[in-house]
Amino acid sequence: MAILQPLIDLAAVCYRKGIRHVVISPGSRSAALTLAFTRYKGFSLHVCMDERSAGFIALGMAQQLGMPVVLICTSGSAAYNYAPAVSEAFFQQVPLLVLSADRPKEWLHQYDGQTIYQTEIFGKHVKRSFEFSTEYEHKDVKWAINRMANEAVNLAGMVPMGPVHINVPIREPFYPSGSESFQESEYIRIIERPNSAVIFPESVWHGLLNEWDESPKILIAGGQNKPDPELKKMLKTISEEWDIPVLGDCITNIRDDEFIESHDLFLPDAGQELVPDLLVTFGLSFISKEFKQFIRKNPPRRHWHIGEDDFLTDPTQSLTKQLPVSADYFFKNLFDRIDNQLFIQNSEPETEAAFKQKWLQLEYRSRSEKAVFLQNIDALNDLTSLDRILRYSDASYQLHVANSMSVRYVNAMGVNDAVSGVFCNRGTSGIDGCVSTAIGAAMVNKQNTLLIVGDVAFLYDRNGLLVAPLPSNLKIVVINNAGGNIFRMIEGPGALPEMETYFETRHAFTAERTCEDSGIAYFKATDMGSLHAILHAFWENQTISLLEIFTDPYENEKVWKLLKGLLRS
Repeated sequence: MAILQPLIDLAAVCYRKGIRHVVISPGSRSAALTLAFTRYKGFSLHVCMDERSAGFIALGMAQQLGMPVVLICTSGSAAYNYAPAVSEAFFQQVPLLVLSADRPKEWLHQYDGQTIYQTEIFGKHVKRSFEFSTEYEHKDVKWAINRMANEAVNLAGMVPMGPVHINVPIREPFYPSGSESFQESEYIRIIERPNSAVIFPESVWHGLLNEWDESPKILIAGGQNKPDPELKKMLKTISEEWDIPVLGDCITNIRDDEFIESHDLFLPDAGQELVPDLLVTFGLSFISKEFKQFIRKNPPRRHWHIGEDDFLTDPTQSLTKQLPVSADYFFKNLFDRIDNQLFIQNSEPETEAAFKQKWLQLEYRSRSEKAVFLQNIDALNDLTSLDRILRYSDASYQLHVANSMSVRYVNAMGVNDAVSGVFCNRGTSGIDGCVSTAIGAAMVNKQNTLLIVGDVAFLYDRNGLLVAPLPSNLKIVVINNAGGNIFRMIEGPGALPEMETYFETRHAFTAERTCEDSGIAYFKATDMGSLHAILHAFWENQTISLLEIFTDPYENEKVWKLLKGLLRS
């Protein structure tokens, strides 16, 4: 293995730069990579035989840690199976380091097994792609590999974070003898690159404060954002002291009784009285289509977006200023400057208090009518079951929500203070890795973790349950409405004769046998009585548990549309 010494040193660079978790999918060509990391003491190693699920497990870990997680796979189509997780990590700005073993290029088109075009296989969905040389002995190659390893880890962790790919062609022999030991080289260098924070000069702040002063009606709205208590505290102070409404989806992670969270339910019929002069947005994507459509239809005079993105993002088609700084830096400095200005001038904020009150009146009405509506329904359906589950526990837990209807339900209903954070794969918004992401998160977050997932998303990602051991702090709720119920809820497919077969894809599968195979404690509910009877046992069970709730798709459609119609009337 002396010939592959640089791969042993690659593991050492990763460890010495702070990486601690490695997700490995078995393979032969990747043996040298696998052994380099498994024999380097200190890594937490996780094995998942399905690369697609492995990619999302690593994403769930990195999402929680804020540090790159290493993925290792063999050559051929194995690397392609990482693509859904890599693209999600790219758009969600989650750091991954993907190491794909490869075969030497001369074997392409020679009918040699597991040999495909792997150079830059992930295209534009990684921050950068690197490729090692097939010849590891020359001193310049060793230097280059050490440099690339440092650069790859640095890039993954640089804001905006994201996935980085290293393709590693390996010649035979790549298995060591039984008695061979691994030692890192003496010449390894660690090259540090700290994240550099952007700070605005006073001239920029002067222009911003002038625009702020000229905007009596201001709205702050957040997209997807990690839980940040300091940011939430600052937004609450700004809202209270300056009478500014603050709006957030469930994945904005700023829930507060004084913030707007029911906008999905009242914005479709909202008028000009809710249109701001200045819209200030932060975070990544918005779940709420209603919010985006409202702003597109009623563009504000000014719209600032705060975010350290490499791209100019304008989903509301109203952007006038992109501010490439962190939300924490921006709102803290904004508050300090305006507060100081008001103090010196001995004056009050010029924002319209009535504007905030109009938003809050609709918010409070929506919450009240929504609560009464759900309490008056005794039958089990998607909404009533989630309402009972989300409000059952007062103990702190982290919430993961699958895409499709699951995240829309939670966004419309809101969560309580027991939820320490809400996570969902809204980078690409696919259903393909929802289970695996929650598994990865639960492996490292050291919190009780609840996943809410629909039956189709669960069935699609069952292979995530192949990882061992499964985290005992994870609980899964599967809403089984026998198909892709979302196609009944959205405009378009519902009236088509092909809807059930080709869109909703009706089925009769359940999660029970999957739980038997995976050693998961299984609970089920078919009516409100059985749900209430097993909720305590489900929450208190000390091992990984799954609760499957069976609902009727026709009833779900009726209740969802009644709720939306009730709040719009």
